[in-house]
Parts: sequence; structure tokens; C-alpha cells
Amino acid sequence: MASSSNASRELQKELEAKANDLSKIQKDISKNHQVRKKYTIQLGENELVLKELDLLNDDANVYKLIGPVLVKQDLAEANANVRKRIEYISAELKRLDSTLQDLEEKQNSKKEAIFKLQQRIQSLQAGKAKA
Repeated sequence: MASSSNASRELQKELEAKANDLSKIQKDISKNHQVRKKYTIQLGENELVLKELDLLNDDANVYKLIGPVLVKQDLAEANANVRKRIEYISAELKRLDSTLQDLEEKQNSKKEAIFKLQQRIQSLQAGKAKA
């Protein structure tokens, strides 16, 4: 009787540990979504800037805000900077997608492990009830 009680307590502790791990994974997924949302907004803004730059004539004046000062910038340089930023943001979004996929796989395996543990605890308790 005492051994099944100990086994039940051990399973309960294991279940709590796995539930905590699952909670951490879910928080990481939530953070990933927030960061991804921020990058998606930045990507949209930069694509809009690129479209605006494409509409300008080659001799148009372009200014860049650096701190509180507007500094004149070459149109080709501004175009290149925006393209680099879009490239960087796109790469970060791909990295975040990959990380998200890994986290979701971990989350699913943790959920499965928790479910199996819960079944073992229930079968142990059912065995105790019969005894």
C-alpha cells in the first residue's frame, strides 16, 4: 500500500515538473509571437518606405532622421539602407518561424507526456480504489 502511495506521489511530482516545463514553453511561444508581430509591422513600414523611395526622381532630396536632426542622404544610399533593413527583418522572421515550429513541437510532446502521466496516475488510483 505504501509503495503505491509513493509511486503516486512520484508521478504527481513528475506531472508538476512537466506542467511547469509546458508553461515555460507556452510563455516562449507567446514571446515569439510578440516579437514576430513587431518585425512584421517593421517589414510593412519598410516596404512602404521603399515604394515611396521608388516614386522619387533621381535628383530628389531625401532626409534621414538621426536623433532630433534631419540629415540629407543620397537617394541610392537610402534605397540600399532600406533594402538591407528589409533583408534583415525577413531573415529574422524566418528565424522566428523556425524557432516557433520547434517550440510547438516541444509543446506537443510535453502535452502528450503529461496526458500519458495523467493516465498512469488514474490507473494507479483506480487500482487503489479496487483494493
